[in-house]
Amino acid sequence: MKSSEARWGGGVTALLFLFIFLPLLAVLLNAVIPGLFFGKAEFGGFRLLGEIFHRPLWRQSLLNSVTLAAGAATLGTVIGGALAAIRARWDFAAARLLDLSAWLLLIAPSFMLAQGWVLFASADGLVARWLGWSWVPAFVFQPAGLVFVMALCKFPLAYLAILAATEWSVRQYGHAARLNGAGAFATWRTIELPLSRPSYLAGWTLVFMDTVGDFGLPAALATVYKFPTLTYSVYSAIYQSPVRFDMAGVLAFYLVVVLALAMGVLLYAMRRSRSDFLNARAVKAVRTKPAFAWLCNAAVFAFLLVSLGIPLGTSAVVSVLRKTGGGFAAGNFTLDHYRDLLTGRTADGDHHLLSFVEGMSHSLVISAFAAAFSMAIGFVTAYVLCFTESRFRQALQLFSIVSLAVPGVVLGIGYIFIWNQKWLEPIGLHLYGTPALLVVAGIAGAIPYAVRVQLGAFGNLSPTMLKAAAIQGAGVLGRMLHIILPLVRQSLLLAALAAFGTSVFDLALASMLKPANYALMPLVIDRAFEFSRYGYATAATVVSCAVVLLLIVALQAAGRFAFQRMDRRDTGGEAR
Repeated sequence: MKSSEARWGGGVTALLFLFIFLPLLAVLLNAVIPGLFFGKAEFGGFRLLGEIFHRPLWRQSLLNSVTLAAGAATLGTVIGGALAAIRARWDFAAARLLDLSAWLLLIAPSFMLAQGWVLFASADGLVARWLGWSWVPAFVFQPAGLVFVMALCKFPLAYLAILAATEWSVRQYGHAARLNGAGAFATWRTIELPLSRPSYLAGWTLVFMDTVGDFGLPAALATVYKFPTLTYSVYSAIYQSPVRFDMAGVLAFYLVVVLALAMGVLLYAMRRSRSDFLNARAVKAVRTKPAFAWLCNAAVFAFLLVSLGIPLGTSAVVSVLRKTGGGFAAGNFTLDHYRDLLTGRTADGDHHLLSFVEGMSHSLVISAFAAAFSMAIGFVTAYVLCFTESRFRQALQLFSIVSLAVPGVVLGIGYIFIWNQKWLEPIGLHLYGTPALLVVAGIAGAIPYAVRVQLGAFGNLSPTMLKAAAIQGAGVLGRMLHIILPLVRQSLLLAALAAFGTSVFDLALASMLKPANYALMPLVIDRAFEFSRYGYATAATVVSCAVVLLLIVALQAAGRFAFQRMDRRDTGGEAR
């Protein structure tokens, strides 16, 4: 049995190493030994790494990334912490809307949100043209404004992390402090905040890591505002002439270093967190109706109108306008952009743009394959981590954690280094420039979600059934298929749908690894936006989001229906 478990553990560990850790290792090696993967290896010490402090673009990219991430993490944690405190204490009408909006912002592609903000706040945007508020562009398109926009997009990470820490109520400590004369603020500062400090630190770190590795905001800003970041500079180094692999490798190296430091802070927060204060007197937190519920509803609704309504609402409005600056007039509304999408035309006959229908079909097929494979790999990974004593568990745990922090641009350049090798051609593994590499990259990007979703479901299962099955001679595959799979099939479906949704909208990997003349949905939207075809780009955004959302809802409903039929069939068989 241990030999069989070792083979399964070794197999998924090798896959995670190949898909995630090897590209990351290639990036780090190329920064120290430039040309290693292109037959011109030259070890020049660590001189090239020090160039970042002497080259203005490299230095500014690092400074911008760290400043944007630190500012967005701080403001996002303040916003998320305040909303979590309100949500944990009180029950009001807009509370569920807040939860739904947080999840929607969490899964929404950042480049689509950023494009909505650009169309709203640019000098030719809706707010300047329609309302004449010239101060909005001046505020948004400067570092503090970008921090504000990014915090509004990323605060759900802090909100959900802090809200999860309020599940149990330990108000007896606060009551004791109040009996000893402490006021409400002193009680929060000395009792509640120290107990929840690890969740605040974890929320800050998650927002920081997601922001520093974000590619969508810089890609959207490139059309109206110069703000180089590490992620966009890595992309630019690959797609400039001549190609600067040395620049891309160094910038990716520093991106990995920054993320590693942030991951260290997160692990420190997790290690410092304590749960021994949850004694027998701890009870589930109960939310009460506030006397000023109308104020909570109004504040939350106004906040969501800014954080969610502006980017999504702007995209929806621009998609039906002939001209963005044409104003709110009947003659300025049109459905031509949607007609162009569905007929396969490009905006205004511009042949520089790719076909949306073709790009959408390619993205859906690639994401479907990536979701299926990542679901299977995540299932086996979660099984090995939860129910085996495989010697590969530590390595598997490390790879699954590292995968959370590796941005798409780092994976992309690592895949170029690994799979763009001449010696792979004779054995048929030269995947660079083919859709197959996009599938592999999609699997790598989706594995963190697939593993985390399934670990939550596996954690609720007892290993007793598996031990009994093993005693009766059932192998590892039989236990997974006949015992675990029926119990966690709902979470397996959710993992597949989460992997599917994230793969469809991955702009970074699509930009880095696209085959020549191969349309992908994120690239269609980004290219149209780059060529100032805003109506076409926003119509593509609306249609693609609607299609993906309908597919996810339909697949989830079909899965539930199939599971219910299976349950009724099994129950009927037992009755007979």
